[in-house]
Amino acid sequence: MSGMLPNNISTAGVSASEIPDGFSLAGPNSGGGSGGGPSDAAAEQAKQRQVQREAILEQAMTPDALARLRRVKLVKKDRASAVEGMIANLAMQGKLDSKISEGKLIEMLEGIVGAQQKKEGDKGKISIQRKRYNFDSDDDDDDDDLL
Repeated sequence: MSGMLPNNISTAGVSASEIPDGFSLAGPNSGGGSGGGPSDAAAEQAKQRQVQREAILEQAMTPDALARLRRVKLVKKDRASAVEGMIANLAMQGKLDSKISEGKLIEMLEGIVGAQQKKEGDKGKISIQRKRYNFDSDDDDDDDDLL
């Protein structure tokens, strides 16, 4: 067995007091008793859009580029989703002549970073300005008196 539970396990002998907080007797596919409704439909549509976007990305990118994009997504979700949107739009418009390589993905990410820095200006930049004194000049280095 590969770590899966057999199908013959039932929850008939489990009382409500034995279930830890945050858990229920509902199965993984039964919806947890939320009652259905518009939020489930919206969540289902969002999930379908995400699956469709993943399929487009898998077709439009090389495996190395897709792996890099997933790693970027772990730390910079906004940048990764911006690149995903660009790639999905290009693919749907038919403007991609070949699969996007890892190098091309890096160029796209650098372009987005540059655009974000232009947009933000000096907002995220740290600059250090040191005070200069009259007696502290770099030109007049008189170490002759130390000998």
